Amino acid sequence: MKKILATTIAAASLLQAFAMSAGAADLVRREPPVAPDVSGGVKIGYLACDIGGGVGYVLGSSKQIDCVFQPTSSSESPEHYSGALRKFGVDLGFTTRGRLLWAVFAPTAGYHRGSLAGLYQGATAEATLVGGIGTNVLFGGTSGSIHLQTISVTGQLGINVAATGTSMTLTPEG
Repeated sequence: MKKILATTIAAASLLQAFAMSAGAADLVRREPPVAPDVSGGVKIGYLACDIGGGVGYVLGSSKQIDCVFQPTSSSESPEHYSGALRKFGVDLGFTTRGRLLWAVFAPTAGYHRGSLAGLYQGATAEATLVGGIGTNVLFGGTSGSIHLQTISVTGQLGINVAATGTSMTLTPEG
């Protein structure tokens, strides 16, 4: 049963990673059309986070994150956020660094600077042997008006396995 569950999680993570990397492989820079979300919102940009390295203890870990929100509109400048990624659950091993990528949605095409600040909570599954991937399912933010794509992709280096409850705090810089 554990093998089936682990295989299912790994397959889902790989599918998500391949889906996200397909868009990243296109090197031509063009202004994408505003894409409606199934919940009625519009995609307003992407949030890319660098995750600091650290050690996963049996019951969890805490790592610093530095994020950049890149709006889809070329008239808007990128926003920088910092924060922490905390995990509580089975988290064994260490990572030297990681990267996290989310699509960002809003009810309309506009947003206010600093709107991504807040607390996001959910779950994480990761597997790393030298290089590895993971997926996060996090909900939250400020008043629910701006939200991150429910599932994100994580890439990291190290030796680690994790299945945890996760919280991420974002604070605008500057």
